[in-house]
Amino acid sequence: MNELALKYGCNPNQKPSRIFMKNGSDLPVEVLNGKPGYINFLDAFNSWQLVKELKAATGLPAAASFKHVSPAGAAVATELSDTLKKIYFVDDLELSPIASAYAKARGADRMSSYGDWVALSDTCDAQTATLLAREVSDGIIAPDYTPEALEILKTKRKGNYNVVKIDPNYTPEPIEHKDVFGITFEQGRNELKIDEAMITADIPTKNKEFPAEAKRDLLIALITLKYTQSNSVCYAKDGQAIGVGAGQQSRVHCTRLAGNKADIWWLRQHPKVLGLQFVDDIRRPDRDNTIDVYISDEYEDVLRDGTWQNLFKVKPEPLTDEEKKEWLAKNTGVSLGSDAFFPFGDNIERAKKSGVQYVAQPGGSIRDDNVIETCDKYNMTMAFTGIRLFHH
Repeated sequence: MNELALKYGCNPNQKPSRIFMKNGSDLPVEVLNGKPGYINFLDAFNSWQLVKELKAATGLPAAASFKHVSPAGAAVATELSDTLKKIYFVDDLELSPIASAYAKARGADRMSSYGDWVALSDTCDAQTATLLAREVSDGIIAPDYTPEALEILKTKRKGNYNVVKIDPNYTPEPIEHKDVFGITFEQGRNELKIDEAMITADIPTKNKEFPAEAKRDLLIALITLKYTQSNSVCYAKDGQAIGVGAGQQSRVHCTRLAGNKADIWWLRQHPKVLGLQFVDDIRRPDRDNTIDVYISDEYEDVLRDGTWQNLFKVKPEPLTDEEKKEWLAKNTGVSLGSDAFFPFGDNIERAKKSGVQYVAQPGGSIRDDNVIETCDKYNMTMAFTGIRLFHH
């Protein structure tokens, strides 16, 4: 089959809609369940490329959680601490490596991952499907599914959950095209290989140390950025993206947005947050929203209007600004990638507030000296990759 009709395009008024192969060959995907739409397939194909490259670069199973053609999270399979299992709400599950990767990809930014598209580098097993079965998600793409996993996934969304199988050996044409306003654009595919050599070849800072974990996390950040709508910045730690800032016109706004997400990820590990006692019947999305509210300044309003009684068994004491500041200062060893050069040192100043120690960016700004100087002020290690990673 070389084409698949879709219900509509990005919006219901955009008809007709389909995906097809111009060269007449068969599509490299098979829909095993559901009826994926136009945006679903955009998410599917971008996220599949991301996890495939992460697996190739790190040798570890990889997963991604996508929303509107940008990753909300991406991760490789490493062992989860008890704290991470708790904040990702998987401490009651047995997790395979690929399930662990998805738990991390989904859990880093649960607000953004609500209703996500899932991508797995490896076969979807029953443990991953069991995890997915209780989350709000639009669909999944993977190279294969165990029979048990497929049966579990078919129970989601009243049997309409989108399950797509992709040929892992599919290789696209080297030249790609896109039509905009009736005009066809053509470019060579971005086949750039991101590896450790890119990180270690040019280190202009005084500190030139990149531990193995930092190299891994920078690979995750850079490969994530390759499939994130630009401008984009990504913070990574513990084998996963912990904050992605996508599609901003100003780079420092990307750095702030991603940094704020990284801060929330870390604050969710605060003992006060871990000790929150929710009412028994709270829905998972409401619980996630409530945690974000508790961490933010909005919690004072919840206390004033009394709505905390609908959320918690016991009235939680606020997380004070001083407690937040003290806890955030404990987050260290964070890695940061940028899809284009930092034009000012203010990006580094903001990154430092979220525990960044390792940076990878293309370099090439007329103010590189200022950025290097700012890194040196904080004893950060920064690599100039020489490669821009714009994605549109």
